[in-house]
Amino acid sequence: MRISVRNLAVSYQTPGGDELPALGPLSLSVETGTFVSVVGPSGCGKSTLIRILAGLQQPTRGEARLDDMVIHEPPHSVGLMFQDANLMPWRTVRDNIALPLELAGVDKQQRYAAVEVLLPALGLSGFALSYPGELSGGMAQRTALGRVLIQKPAVLLLDEPFGALDAMTREQVSLDMLRMWAKERQTAVMVTHDINEAVLLSDRVLVMTPRPGQIAADVPVPLPRPRQFDMIYTDSFAQTTHQVRAAIAKPRVDQPGPS
Repeated sequence: MRISVRNLAVSYQTPGGDELPALGPLSLSVETGTFVSVVGPSGCGKSTLIRILAGLQQPTRGEARLDDMVIHEPPHSVGLMFQDANLMPWRTVRDNIALPLELAGVDKQQRYAAVEVLLPALGLSGFALSYPGELSGGMAQRTALGRVLIQKPAVLLLDEPFGALDAMTREQVSLDMLRMWAKERQTAVMVTHDINEAVLLSDRVLVMTPRPGQIAADVPVPLPRPRQFDMIYTDSFAQTTHQVRAAIAKPRVDQPGPS
């Protein structure tokens, strides 16, 4: 499923009645089956963009589309994952992952069977009957990821999904997620503050300017798939991360530089 954004902008009213630009205008497209990361300074509108693509917020101007459908409400074809796992503490790992199927009216036997298929890929074999309070941070995020993937979404939206994890756990969980993504090849958009993570996982990295966020650079990632962690030691990886960092550091043409 293709994502397209055209002349998108978001602004808010200040207490004094003035308009405060928060995002855009920006236009972009994400082709079906590609993985795109969005990086940029805090407050530039990255999460706002994700919420608009998820149908949780409407733009002030412009539009976002999935194929030919303008996004006005949360589409059934979209799976969304936030930084906070948001697991229900009274439900087991199995029941947390199965929740979307339960809400869709799938009977217990079918949804439990679907969970059993996912658990090994998530690294959660043997933890189906555990509760969130018994899980590490990485296992909680794997459970949250399973809850998204069990819906088999055509589009995967990830808003800083691994930001709360320590570095080693983050690396492992992100690569496990990438292996699962490679089987289905959903159209994926991920917000992250980690440039190395963005380059290692993505086909393209979009760099946003400070607020109001616009696209400062669209950096292609030349690394072959499947991705391996040792690719971070290659010249291609170093050159790509340098491009991304240079685009982040470059001042906006409509803003004065530092005095």
